[in-house]
Amino acid sequence: MDSRRKSIVVCALVGFLGLVSAVLGFVAEAKRVKGSEVKFSSPSECVYPRSPALALGLTAAVCLLIAQVIMNVATGCICCRRGPQSSTSNWTLAIVCFVVSWFTFVIAFLLLLTGAALNDEHGEESMYFGSYNCYVIKPGVFAGAASLSLTSVVVGIVYYYLSLTATKLHGDHNQTRGGIVMEQDPVFVHEDTYSRRQANC
Repeated sequence: MDSRRKSIVVCALVGFLGLVSAVLGFVAEAKRVKGSEVKFSSPSECVYPRSPALALGLTAAVCLLIAQVIMNVATGCICCRRGPQSSTSNWTLAIVCFVVSWFTFVIAFLLLLTGAALNDEHGEESMYFGSYNCYVIKPGVFAGAASLSLTSVVVGIVYYYLSLTATKLHGDHNQTRGGIVMEQDPVFVHEDTYSRRQANC
């Protein structure tokens, strides 16, 4: 598989997984357990209804994790790169995209896991100023995680494209330098000049 086809496959796969993660996050937001749905089986025990938000949140988190892994494996170790590309504006922008992608990924992943955990069926007992309280996920947590998931994937794809562009430019620069050296070599070590010097000696 050539590099162009590989880049298309990577971007398509990562984009698809990111879109799936975002959609599942928004669906989980709609299906999350509301405070009015929680019942008390006893003064100290909360009963949560069944909700698909648990499975939706976990699946969204897994899709986002796979997308992030694929993106970073395809791009390679950013810390191992050396050369003139590190000073170009494209490479600087790629570094910024790399940091933003990881930052949004970590927050989205944690929010998805937290939201899924709080939508699990369980009994909670919490004393607060003499009364018992049940915990439910706040509105907007899953939606925020979905938005951050989409942002992480989009910025990650931009980082992947910029890193490939910077690497290609670096390779072309090396080839150009190699061509110049090859053209200059005969000027400094010309066979006829070397033979004449030998004859003069």
